[in-house]
Amino acid sequence: MQRLRVKFSRGEELKFISHLDLMRLWERALRRARIPLAYSQGYTPHPQSSLAAPLALGVTSKAELMDVYLSRWTTPQYFEARVKEQLPRGIELLEVWQIGLKVPALQTQVKFAEYKVEIETDKSTPEIQQSLDALLKTERLPWQHMRDTGPRHYDLRALIQDLWLIEHRDSLCVLGMRLRCDDQGSGRPEQVTKALGFSQLPKSIHRTALLLG
Repeated sequence: MQRLRVKFSRGEELKFISHLDLMRLWERALRRARIPLAYSQGYTPHPQSSLAAPLALGVTSKAELMDVYLSRWTTPQYFEARVKEQLPRGIELLEVWQIGLKVPALQTQVKFAEYKVEIETDKSTPEIQQSLDALLKTERLPWQHMRDTGPRHYDLRALIQDLWLIEHRDSLCVLGMRLRCDDQGSGRPEQVTKALGFSQLPKSIHRTALLLG
């Protein structure tokens, strides 16, 4: 058995498909490429593959990571060449490399995610910077998020490692965010912009990096 790690981007064309649909898309592409996939045991065998951290609907990315297990050895170069031909618009395979079978599961290695967030605002540059500095100096930020099962209460500040201003021109503000992304919680960029006092929802959210421990 062999384990390959795949880095790929997800563009505007596919930003509204679900995690399950994305995994089905990859399964179809790998099968069409005739990649020798390794399958799970049981009554309903399925390809052994896993994403590092599912992407929220409406978010694009240039930093998605996925581990794929193969039943026989294949070079990363062959894998990349074959699979690229089968991927639809909106997904680009960026890099493939081999990972040891005993390396911990990909999902357990993710610690932080970085985002580039665009948002319309009438705030001035000094006001935006002041909001960023004030939030980062805050020790706790009690937050409530509504789910289908009811409200969830938590400390939003604990999910924020860093914030920075990338650009501010006319009415468009571009922010950088490094947010927690592990089994203890995941930061959501739209909640952070709300906590910063922005009245509008983000115009776009783009994941730029996944940081592994």
